[in-house]
Amino acid sequence: MGRRPTINDVARAAGVSAATVSKAVNGRYGVAAHTVERVLEVVEELGYESSLVASSMRARQTGVIGVLVADFEPFSAEILKGVGAALSDSRYDLLAYSGSRQLAPEGWERRSLSRLSGTLIDGVIMVTPTVVNVSADVPIVAIDPHTGRADLPTIESDSFGGARNAVAFLAGLGHRRIGFVAGRPDLRSSAARDAGYRRALADAGIPFDPALVAVGNYEQESSRDAARRLLGRADPPTAVFAANDLSAIVVIEVASELGLDVPGDLSVVGFDDIPEASRFSTPLTTVRQPMGQLGAAAAEMVVALMNGEQPDPTHIRMPTRLIRRATTAPPAALRETA
Repeated sequence: MGRRPTINDVARAAGVSAATVSKAVNGRYGVAAHTVERVLEVVEELGYESSLVASSMRARQTGVIGVLVADFEPFSAEILKGVGAALSDSRYDLLAYSGSRQLAPEGWERRSLSRLSGTLIDGVIMVTPTVVNVSADVPIVAIDPHTGRADLPTIESDSFGGARNAVAFLAGLGHRRIGFVAGRPDLRSSAARDAGYRRALADAGIPFDPALVAVGNYEQESSRDAARRLLGRADPPTAVFAANDLSAIVVIEVASELGLDVPGDLSVVGFDDIPEASRFSTPLTTVRQPMGQLGAAAAEMVVALMNGEQPDPTHIRMPTRLIRRATTAPPAALRETA
C-alpha cells in the first residue's frame, strides 16, 4: 500500500465497520473482545500502529500534552514557549490547539476538550479559559482563568501587585493625572490590574477619576480608541498605565500621531514584558510577568497529575516585577520648575 493506511482500510481488512474500529481504538464499550483483538492485529499488519490514536489505544497514553488557547497572541505564545521548554527533555510532545470561538465564544474549552481528550492527549493546559468547571478524561491545569482560583489546579501572576507597583512608580515620578487603558472586563486578572491601579492612586492620595479610564480589551483597535479618548481630552493625563504591552504600544503610537513626545509629554507603562516591549523604538517600561515560568509550572503540574501525583500547592501565584526603560519620566511641569 503506497499511502498511509486509513481507518477505512483497517475496517475493510478486519471485516468490520469504521465505527467499530473507532470504538476499538478508543477503548469504548460495545465491541467484543475478539473483535478488538482482530482490529489490533490489522492495525499492526497495515502499519496503522504508527498513528497517534492506535498507539494510544494499546498503551492508553498518547505521550502528548495539549495546550488550549483562545487565540495565538503574544501572551499565549510566551506561555507555549515555557511549556515547550519544560517538556523538551521529557517523553511528552506538545500539541497547541485553538478552536473557533465563533461557534462557542464562551465555553470554547468544552468544545476543544471534547475533540481532543481521550484520544489525542494525556493532559491539558488551558490558557485564560472562560470556564474552569469542565470535565474530561485527562488531568487539567488552568493558566490565568477568567474566574481565578478553582477546584482544578490554577496558575497566575500577581496582577494586582504588578499594577499597584506600576502606578505607584508613576506617582513617585510626580504624575497626578494617570490614565488607565483597562483590559477585558470578563477576565479576573484584568479586574485585578484595575484594582491595583485604584489602590495605588489611593495610596498616593490621588482621587480616582473615572474619566481617566478607558477599556482597551487587550486588543489593538479597542486600545487605539481608548488612547484617543484619553489623550484627546482637554485635560489629558500626563501618564498612562496600560493593562498589557500591546495596549501600551498603541498608546505610544497614538501619542505620536497627536504630536506628543514619550516620555517628554507622556509617560507610558505596560504589563507583560513581551519581546516587543524591549525592541520597540522607545523601549517600554512595563511590568514583567513570568510568562515562560507560568507555562513551565503548568507543564510540571499536569505531568504530576498524569503520574497520579497531587501537586502541592494546587494554586500558584507568581510575582511580577517592574522593568524600567525609556517611556517614563517626571511630568514636564515638574521638570520645568526643577
